[in-house]
Amino acid sequence: MRLKIFSNYSPNFNPIKRNKTQIKFLIFHYTGMKSESESIKKLINIKSEVSCNYFIKKNGKTFIMVPDLYVAWHAGKSKWKHYKSLNRYSIGVEISNPGHRFNYKEFSNRQIQSIIKLSKILIKKYKIKPKNILGHSDIAPERKKDPGEKFPWKELAKRGVGIWHSISDNKLKKNRKIELDKISEKMFYNNLSKFGYVVKKKENLKNRKFNNYVVKAFQRRFRQELVNGKLDKECLIISNNLAKNFHKIS
Repeated sequence: MRLKIFSNYSPNFNPIKRNKTQIKFLIFHYTGMKSESESIKKLINIKSEVSCNYFIKKNGKTFIMVPDLYVAWHAGKSKWKHYKSLNRYSIGVEISNPGHRFNYKEFSNRQIQSIIKLSKILIKKYKIKPKNILGHSDIAPERKKDPGEKFPWKELAKRGVGIWHSISDNKLKKNRKIELDKISEKMFYNNLSKFGYVVKKKENLKNRKFNNYVVKAFQRRFRQELVNGKLDKECLIISNNLAKNFHKIS
């Protein structure tokens, strides 16, 4: 599986090299801008203070923008498990897509093939675990929606990139919109904490609002047909399945 990678370097990165073993995560983003050319201009503009390690165009053409061992500025304020500011521990991949603000589109087949090829190269090179392949919204749920509910997480998992649950669609749909009691809600949030999501446990209005963003991030990842921020039995079943198999995921 070969992938030709072109160069279009960004000046926006930390100048001190990191150790290869510091790279633990692969983070996917969409560009979220009206045009592809506009996105590229921003990523190479020193004044923008944003960048990524790799950029994938609509036609699947792949560019390296910041070499792997340098920290690109893609994640911003972020947290997963005990890791904060995930730029330091990750490789960021921007995928051309206008996103939710500008007529969010399906990712092209060529993009998907390039994502899979690039991911497999990076997974092998840096020994990135499947459970550490994440979306921007996973690590910054209150700020970000990308790569969004149209990102092909299920297909990627089938091809060895990331994780997915093993529950049938029929079973899930039967349990959609069935409300949870407080004990079940607590179980769901405990599952999410186990995965790495940041969950606020103290009961107040501010924390409920934050947890609502976390639920939406989970749904964009694992229940893509309905992203409403509302907990239901379907969400619980998915989280239980993932938690049950979590120890098996390398």
